[in-house]
Amino acid sequence: MTTTAPTPLGTLRDRLLRLAERVTTPLVPGDYLDVIDPLRSGIGLRGRIVAVHPETRDAVTLLIKPGRGWRAHTPGQYVRVGVDVDGVRQWRAYSLTSEAGRPDGCIAITVKAIPDGKVSNHLVRRATLGTIVQLDHAAGEFTLPAATPRKILFLTAGSGITPVMGMLRNMSSPTADVVVVHSAPTSDDVIFAGELRALARRGRIRLIEKHTDTDGMLGTDELATLVGDLAERETWACGPAGMLDALEKHWEQQGIADRLHTERFRPTVVSAGDGGTVTFTKSATVLAAAGDQTLLDAGEAAGVLMPSGCRMGICFGCVAPLRQGAVRDLRNGDITTAAPGDGVLIQTCVSAAAGTCDIDL
Repeated sequence: MTTTAPTPLGTLRDRLLRLAERVTTPLVPGDYLDVIDPLRSGIGLRGRIVAVHPETRDAVTLLIKPGRGWRAHTPGQYVRVGVDVDGVRQWRAYSLTSEAGRPDGCIAITVKAIPDGKVSNHLVRRATLGTIVQLDHAAGEFTLPAATPRKILFLTAGSGITPVMGMLRNMSSPTADVVVVHSAPTSDDVIFAGELRALARRGRIRLIEKHTDTDGMLGTDELATLVGDLAERETWACGPAGMLDALEKHWEQQGIADRLHTERFRPTVVSAGDGGTVTFTKSATVLAAAGDQTLLDAGEAAGVLMPSGCRMGICFGCVAPLRQGAVRDLRNGDITTAAPGDGVLIQTCVSAAAGTCDIDL
């Protein structure tokens, strides 16, 4: 048996660390490092807001300097952002809208405030320079292929333009035939209006704006008239669920479903359950949840501290143990059951009560 004595350097480092801990008690040295360099490596990935750019009356672009662990993203992807709102860490997913590989290393997200949106309203109304946010790495498959298609159609509405703007700002083929059809209530509600219209003036895109307050909603018949070569175009669509449902049905009927790529900001409810009594065991919270209400929404409404991320069943940031009972996956109607000791994990953002259930939160 051999024994290796600690090196003098290691011993000195350990002594200095113990001394620092005594001096900083009840805090730890890392708490002071957070003040000096909150973006340092070796901790969870963070970012600092370095600019806030208003886009419309209810949308802003936040320029964020990420920490040294950030990995480059692919245009069209989203990033999970953690924000402290009223003392509680909330996670949401937002599309990245910046050019990839900016010289300053910054990334950008564009946030539209939605009614009763706790995080979106906080970021739009209260985000300030210097604010530190938590970050996850970019994810998502709503992206262009390596070889840019010759003909492209982007169909968007409201904040659905955000992942598409990320693609437009990074397109490497200036010769691609690109049509952008975007819907918003009014001209003033068009996010990135100035940049989109400038791209159209330069001939980079053909822009069709639909102002729904005066023009009404865009239907598939009108779309086929506006874009005569619809069937020849590879299409990316992002917007409200109703719009995407109609597009998917139309593309299916035309036999071109493989040419349509969609991004949903919220899961589609295919089959609601009967609801039931939900018990969040750790917080001792008991509530009655409707069959079409996600466990995530139900818990948050009752003040339960719920982990979350994309809120559409992709990132698995909302996973929690189902201790017992039954839940229904709102995307497909599948029932998941658990007995005590099973340790079944469920996604609370796409699951609803299907009777009595206990969640370990």
